[in-house]
Amino acid sequence: MDNTSNSNIPKKDNAFLAGLRDGLPIALGYFAVSFSLGIQAKDAGMTAFQAAVMSLTNLTSAGEFGALAIIGAGGSYFSIALSQLIINLRYCLMSFALSQKIKPETPTHHRLLMSYGITDEIFGVSIGQKYPLSPFYTYGALLLTVPGWTAGTAIGVMAGSILPDSITSALNLALYGMFTAVFIPKSREDLRICAAVITSMIASFAAAHLPYIKDISGGTRIIILTVLISLIFAIIKPIDDKPADETGTDVTDTIGEKI
Repeated sequence: MDNTSNSNIPKKDNAFLAGLRDGLPIALGYFAVSFSLGIQAKDAGMTAFQAAVMSLTNLTSAGEFGALAIIGAGGSYFSIALSQLIINLRYCLMSFALSQKIKPETPTHHRLLMSYGITDEIFGVSIGQKYPLSPFYTYGALLLTVPGWTAGTAIGVMAGSILPDSITSALNLALYGMFTAVFIPKSREDLRICAAVITSMIASFAAAHLPYIKDISGGTRIIILTVLISLIFAIIKPIDDKPADETGTDVTDTIGEKI
């Protein structure tokens, strides 16, 4: 990537190091949460190797917990596939958003590798990066988060049963605290984001208690609320299509070379 035309466009090495920096706390949170995931995998009859492969190829806490519940109950492959489709459909929405932050000429192999690492937390730190989002930022984050998630699951299978339930329940809260730390700084910087976050919290709470709506699966509710709230804020508080750097120069006019 050419770094001479605009100082706002990071070099590959700088983007990679930034990804490592932002990925470290996520990796620690992933390790804690996946540890409890490993305990559930053991209860479902999986070995440490099987659980590690599951986490390596999925990278989804809600999806894996849901799959393990079905496995433990002796459910069918179709039930697992359908549950994953519903639970993880929100990642499609995240992909749409991130596709607007990368250069249009980004090669397909970079797009595919980046799509592998779209999780709630990595999306949270990625969407806050300056335009354009470098694939090497994602690679830096994945270098720590994927081993953290995978290793935590395997170790949870091997040693998780020695921990009391109170400890494993506390570990589950780590991911929620970490994800809160991702969007709070951006909410303080931009009132539009702050308003969207507050609206999302209120709408999510209401949807979980309103008649009929509360009976919809959690993953489907998230997708519906995400689309509606995003649409509303896109209409009333639109963001410029062409991002600019600190000097006011249109960044899209200065980016010309492929990565």
